[in-house]
Amino acid sequence: MVLNMELKKLPYDLTVCKVKSERDINLNNKFYFIGKTDEEISLVCIAADVPNNTVEREDGWKCFKIQGKLDFSLIGIISAISAVLAENGIGIFAVSTFNTDYILVKAENFEKAIKVLSLKGYVIV
Repeated sequence: MVLNMELKKLPYDLTVCKVKSERDINLNNKFYFIGKTDEEISLVCIAADVPNNTVEREDGWKCFKIQGKLDFSLIGIISAISAVLAENGIGIFAVSTFNTDYILVKAENFEKAIKVLSLKGYVIV
């Protein structure tokens, strides 16, 4: 059981999408993640901020932010959260920043995710 790990509910409806170019992304938007590889440019952003010319998109995501700054030596945080959700039939999309991790779940599973994570000792704020 995880003791007192806080997960903050973010107030945004999010979209995960692919774009053709970085120029398609408004870097002045309030909240977004960009991932670029040799095969694609992925964007996670507030649904209202999705660029008009996406290649593909998946709407309907909500998000938890793991509260606090996570040290790189910490092991298994996403694994533990994803295991609890997987045991309850809830898939995730995870993104990480230097400081912390974000766990996205489909909006229709968000309330269920809150319930099952709370039962396992996570504090949802």
